[in-house]
Amino acid sequence: EVQLVESGGGLVQPGGSLRLSCAASGFTFSSYAMSWVRQAPGKGLEWVSDINSVGSGTRYADSVKGRFTISRDNAKNTLYLQMNSLRPEDTAVYYCAPGAIATTPGGGQGTQVTVSS
Repeated sequence: EVQLVESGGGLVQPGGSLRLSCAASGFTFSSYAMSWVRQAPGKGLEWVSDINSVGSGTRYADSVKGRFTISRDNAKNTLYLQMNSLRPEDTAVYYCAPGAIATTPGGGQGTQVTVSS
């Protein structure tokens, strides 16, 4: 059974940083590209970033490019998203998902990120 557990969200002031984690189990994590997807209040799902299976290739939505960094540790079956220079418009529930350019959550509960002063 595929399990994805996101963590690391919270309340942060504009300009602050957070590091999200996604612990994966139930599938061969190191064989899959992985994505982060988010859903802001009252809006649809938005692909944020993805990384290839070995961690050598990354892509970002224009809205987060230069501020967010995706990474992975295949030995720990864990995906990360380092978020810097956070803005109020980054407020959303963040999900991880298997695959590249994922537009649907992977089944985890997500982690809430709120950027507000």
